[in-house]
Amino acid sequence: MTKNNNSNNQDSSSNESSKKKTFYFTDFYGYPPQNKVIYVPTRELWPRASVDTKYKLKNADKGETPSSWLFKNRSVEQMTWSPGFPAIINDKFVSSGGWKEKKGIKVFNLYEPPTIIRGDGSEASPWLNHIKKIYPLHVDHIVAWFAHHVQYPEEKLNHALVLGGAQGIGKDTLLEPISRAVGPWNFKDITPMHLLGRFNGFVKSVILRVSEARDLGPSDRYKLYEHMKIYTAAPPEVLRVDEKYINEYDVFNVCGVVITTNYKAGGIYLPADDRRHYVAWSELNKDDFHKKYFESIWNWYESGGFEHVADYLHDYDLSNFDPKAPPPKTNAFWDIVDADRPIEDARMADALDRLGRPQVVTINEVSEASKQDFKEWLEDNGNRRYIPNRFEDAGYVKHRNPNANDGLWKINGSRKALYIKRELSEKDRSSAVNDYRSKM
Repeated sequence: MTKNNNSNNQDSSSNESSKKKTFYFTDFYGYPPQNKVIYVPTRELWPRASVDTKYKLKNADKGETPSSWLFKNRSVEQMTWSPGFPAIINDKFVSSGGWKEKKGIKVFNLYEPPTIIRGDGSEASPWLNHIKKIYPLHVDHIVAWFAHHVQYPEEKLNHALVLGGAQGIGKDTLLEPISRAVGPWNFKDITPMHLLGRFNGFVKSVILRVSEARDLGPSDRYKLYEHMKIYTAAPPEVLRVDEKYINEYDVFNVCGVVITTNYKAGGIYLPADDRRHYVAWSELNKDDFHKKYFESIWNWYESGGFEHVADYLHDYDLSNFDPKAPPPKTNAFWDIVDADRPIEDARMADALDRLGRPQVVTINEVSEASKQDFKEWLEDNGNRRYIPNRFEDAGYVKHRNPNANDGLWKINGSRKALYIKRELSEKDRSSAVNDYRSKM
């Protein structure tokens, strides 16, 4: 077959040309793992038959079709989604732990970089003023968080950004320039229920917004928190993507999660020891904005504001921002934690305080130091499985007896569970238990 190019791929027959379109081979790659063809402009997989029906090769060898030519001359062994890399990645492939070297292999990169033309960052004040108006205590962290994703879309930032407050205060208005700066196709918007579903194509995003997290019920809120752990921080470095009608494949875990919510109580669940969420909260409501406020901002956006914000974020100084460090715990963070804190946590803390916060303690000792209502709760067999959680929230963990199958310790002739301060090292825990038993 003669050398292919855009001109010699055209069908010479005017009659056939009216039936089949010109075959521009640069628009396609063969994809043997699924026996399909990648259509480059849309990053979609086409059945081979669709390509062969729609297009025709000029001067083709007998029996040769566009798809067979692609599989022979222009195919890739794998596809992934990886910011910071070219459209075709040579001599390496993605495994479950990251990149591996292999000479001659080709990987098709589904990632498409943003196309916005940068403006003048010194003109970005309307956007910055909007952030200052609704989140005056959080401006620096919010801007740095977004700037990191604009400047380093290939690097995971290990905590999510929670933007909370009443409806109508402009959370979406704040986020729209970010969508333009990273590329709207790299900014995905989903609901909490979507996040809990089977299909997860949304992980192919630089920014992943979970919109209006609201009361899902206690079970689903805890489930959502656990489910989101792999998306809010790395490791894992690589995620497995499951999309309809496509075999699963690996992509890099770099998405930055933004959660928007109107509720401190009944919204998202956060435990006190969480290290994956920065919470910004606004005390404003929609009545705090004059009639033309949002119209003015959007007019500015459409007349060059998007480009100015993109430039500002590209040049923002991130030298003092650590994307891997746990975020500060704001007052709003603690408000959300406290909204879900069981009343038994306070009762447990009170009892341990009365005991002087000993290094080692038993349930019986806590019960004896408790008021009647919590004593009854501890003695209720239905609450047995929750007791270790209450100890953990108070800073104590169960210390198993390595020489007993049930993990219990014999104290004064009775088998008991021992709870020990979590902060102690393994060596100190053993010493504390020995001291405790010697005094019994």
